[in-house]
Amino acid sequence: MFICVRGPHHTVFSTVETAEGFELPGSLETLSDHELQRKQQIGKVSTETLRHLTSAFTSNGFEWLLPVILSKSTDPLWPDPGASIEKRVETEIYGETVRTTLSMIIHKLVACSTAYPRLFILSPNVRIERRERKATGWHAYEFTQLDFEIRGARFFDVKDFIEDTIIGLVHHLRKNTKRELESLGRYESVRVPAKPFEVFDRDTLLSNYGEEWEARLPLDIEKPVWVTNIPREFYDLQDAATGKWDNYDLVVPRYGEILSGARREWEYEKILGKMKRDGVREENFTVLLKLAREGRLKPSAGGGIGVERLVSWMVGAKHIGEVQPFPKVPGIVYEL
Repeated sequence: MFICVRGPHHTVFSTVETAEGFELPGSLETLSDHELQRKQQIGKVSTETLRHLTSAFTSNGFEWLLPVILSKSTDPLWPDPGASIEKRVETEIYGETVRTTLSMIIHKLVACSTAYPRLFILSPNVRIERRERKATGWHAYEFTQLDFEIRGARFFDVKDFIEDTIIGLVHHLRKNTKRELESLGRYESVRVPAKPFEVFDRDTLLSNYGEEWEARLPLDIEKPVWVTNIPREFYDLQDAATGKWDNYDLVVPRYGEILSGARREWEYEKILGKMKRDGVREENFTVLLKLAREGRLKPSAGGGIGVERLVSWMVGAKHIGEVQPFPKVPGIVYEL
């Protein structure tokens, strides 16, 4: 049977119950013929998902940049309450300490402000999640984000574009992967959502659901919804007078958040003040601070789409590791 496992921030359906409460995704060489067939079907849906997404972005004037794997500067993931990092991977090259990319947010802000007003990247992220997060079925310690940024944009610009992209994706998959979705039992359940998607303020959700709103909301919705005003890192825009955050997550039924984004801070004093408030090390962000101090950091908005999470929703995955050819499950190190 299948069981519902509630993690600290997301609710998803895990796989067959074991003594621990769930069964982890197997590596390719251990799968049965039936499981390999399912893996192949998921791979077809994943391929068509990427085909549609990259086409949607390039046809709307976005430049497709290549990812960064090692950098002196990367996302601090602090003080986001949803972050759960067991360790940060660092190494030394040429006498300098560099880190694996937690996300390319800092690179996006610099690139968008200077050379690429509309950009996206298929960016590998390495986040060594705490091992207990294997039970959520929704976390991986290595995954891919479709990161994007738009100079001068606001939430409703991002909202309109992403809603069109998601609606187009469901149309595309129902047309081009009908056989696979039927075999996976998802053709009838993944329906084309209608615009506009509903928007909820996090404060309202806290009143309605309490601190468990992230786990409970996906169980009460039938199509994607937006959640705004979420306390996060220094680079998300925050109104100094009201304390409200101009950021947003896209949440899908049963599975939870598949996109996280925001309008960005660009003013030097605000960025520096929030770094000091949150205990963020300024020396890790000297380029960003220099551009802001010189007035060269431009207002923008963007986000990151979790590719594996998006595909998991589309195919009804029992665990996010199912949609990865080589699973990267917190607490487990596979040979490949």
